[in-house]
Amino acid sequence: MSDLLDVFRLDGRVAAVTGAASGIGRAVAETLAAAGARVALGDLDVEGALAVAREIESRGGRALAQKLDVARREDCESLVARAVAELGPLDAMVNVAGVPSDGPLAEVDEAELDRVIGIHVKGTLFGCQAAVRAMHGRGGSIVNVASAAIDAPTPGYGVYGLTKSAVTSLTQTLATEVGGQGIRVNAIAPGATLTKFTERHLQGADGNVDPARLEGFLQAMRARSPLGLVGEPEDQAWLVLYLVSDASRFCTGQVWRANGGQVMPR
Repeated sequence: MSDLLDVFRLDGRVAAVTGAASGIGRAVAETLAAAGARVALGDLDVEGALAVAREIESRGGRALAQKLDVARREDCESLVARAVAELGPLDAMVNVAGVPSDGPLAEVDEAELDRVIGIHVKGTLFGCQAAVRAMHGRGGSIVNVASAAIDAPTPGYGVYGLTKSAVTSLTQTLATEVGGQGIRVNAIAPGATLTKFTERHLQGADGNVDPARLEGFLQAMRARSPLGLVGEPEDQAWLVLYLVSDASRFCTGQVWRANGGQVMPR
């Protein structure tokens, strides 16, 4: 190793990222590309994903994008297959795609439950399955996205929390099953991170972010952190970079938390 930072480089490697059109997914795609990876981006918002791919290529990277509904197994398989066909053998899979779900558990209806399970649980599993098949015989790294909700039960976030808890169980079990193939599987559990995901709580009557609500939210989230900080997408992307790079070669089956200390599980 000529330079300590070389261990974080991804030159010549291929990564697939779901939920890549915005927020954490976009930051992950851009960060991995900046580290040298060729990236395949999937999102229901295909125009957004294409815009991210164009931005990456404008900076000298290599990227492709396509429409992806992670709740459809064939969509996940198609993204990975295209990544391999056009970019090369798959080295990293980052399952970011997710949706909010608000409301008390006693009132959740079956349609909403099915929707969130489809995206968080089935979608993560389908992405993992496609990646494991593509990485067979080569090894690689899979990173799934859970949430601080797995550590801090919160009224009104029950369905979200239970499906993200399923992601952690999926991650740890899969890590025990595929470690012998040289495949590492980890999860991140982001704390409060300012993205479009959180903006639904901050909108005024006109649908735009209300500055007063935004400031109130930021103050509340800072108060939960010993650092007095609110996360940004890049904070999660840098953690993902570590987990897909050789720097984390001895790490698997773990839940990693970039959360500003908002939650400190033992």
